[in-house]
Amino acid sequence: MKWNTSSANTKSALWIINNKRMYFHHLNNIPAKELFPGYHGKFVHTGTSTVAFWNIDAGAPIPEHSHTHEQIMHVVEGEFELTVDGKTERLTAGAVVTIPGQIKHGGKAISNCKVIDIFMPEREEYK
Repeated sequence: MKWNTSSANTKSALWIINNKRMYFHHLNNIPAKELFPGYHGKFVHTGTSTVAFWNIDAGAPIPEHSHTHEQIMHVVEGEFELTVDGKTERLTAGAVVTIPGQIKHGGKAISNCKVIDIFMPEREEYK
């Protein structure tokens, strides 16, 4: 079975396997949201996690914050300066960081970046 990824009206496809739902998504069909200035995200929610696909403008900051969610951050392209609990690292393509819940973190894009964040549990405010 070939899944049609060209239709702008098809946001996801659903298969039922062993009475469980399995969704197929295509990022071309998910509209981007600018949740913070310079942070353009596309989001996939599973019920237990959220995957965020970010395009981040060079120079865009994310203020220091914390949340209950565990976070895995993967820098796909570009350079991002991340500060976690007062310690700063410059992350480049290929870097992966795990951030436990309730830990203060923030940063800024040094260049235009593509970043994938995975949050557990799901980020309701990103829906």
